[in-house]
Amino acid sequence: MQQTLTASTTTKPAQSGATSRRIAELASNLDSRLADSVGRFTRLNVETRFVALNARIEAGRAGGESGRAFDVVAQAIQDISHRTGDVAENLSGEFRDLLKDMREITHELATDSRGQRLSDLALTNIDLIDRNLYERSCDVRWWATDPSIVDALVNPTPQALSHASKRMGQILDSYTVYFDIAVVDLNGRVLANGRPSMFRSVDSVHTDQSWFARAMRTADGTEYVQSDVGNMSLCSDERTIIFACTVRTGGQANGRPLGVLAIVFRWDALAQIIVERTPLSVEEWQRSRVCIVDAQGHLLADSAMSFGDRLKIPGWNEILDSDRAYRMATIDNIPHCIGHARSPGYETYRTGWYSVLMQNDDGA
Repeated sequence: MQQTLTASTTTKPAQSGATSRRIAELASNLDSRLADSVGRFTRLNVETRFVALNARIEAGRAGGESGRAFDVVAQAIQDISHRTGDVAENLSGEFRDLLKDMREITHELATDSRGQRLSDLALTNIDLIDRNLYERSCDVRWWATDPSIVDALVNPTPQALSHASKRMGQILDSYTVYFDIAVVDLNGRVLANGRPSMFRSVDSVHTDQSWFARAMRTADGTEYVQSDVGNMSLCSDERTIIFACTVRTGGQANGRPLGVLAIVFRWDALAQIIVERTPLSVEEWQRSRVCIVDAQGHLLADSAMSFGDRLKIPGWNEILDSDRAYRMATIDNIPHCIGHARSPGYETYRTGWYSVLMQNDDGA
């Protein structure tokens, strides 16, 4: 994704978009009325000068004392006309300067309003991600204590494994946010899974997977690990997140490790729905892009469906250091307003990811 980028960071309090639009309308109306009034005044002034000129001509014809008196009056009228013309010109210039300032302030208010709104939407999106994934971290630690799963690892008979598979299938019937659940022994081999007819993962070995290695290094059953977003072999290369936790003797947190429970979360069913249902108008969607990115800027979810690429935004370090803000940027020679928010965390969980909403001004 090749882009030409320039930017300046701005963080300001929210203002009413409706108010800024009304001010802009009033400024435009005032400008129009001023131009009309100055035009009428100029025309009257021209007529006055013609009257003064005619008066001087008549003064010349009259001659004598009356002619000189008439000429004095004509000169006075002409002088007043010149002075009022200067006043009108000065007033016009002053008002146009004021209107220019008003337009600039109005534009700034509108930018503030939009930037604050986009950053608020970004915060809502990443907060929804955090809250949902927190539940997943609870699920894996809870289900790792299930007696059927513990028994399958202690005594992996066909009957015990079948019972564990059925139990995991029942869980999946209620928790449709998962593709599958798998019981993995200490050697990384899948002994049973909850959707054997859909995902033929039994007997596959996953010792080379980071989630398995890290789960085996956890200190006790209160800890869990989370994989990156990616295509996982446990379920036909779907985009998922795997949450894994050790299963321990007696289902106790401090028991001896027996194996690992891996739950395979449907990432796109959460993240893509959140980004694609961000409450923007139809007109806004035509010039907006909504993303979830990790700390390196890799696209985890994207309304433009550009997964895995790196989102190139100027001043990325400033975004990393900001909890919630907005910035103006030029991307491909088009001004953009970019609202962004960092993962706020929920309870004991925090992704550390970022939500970004980019909206261009092309045709706005």
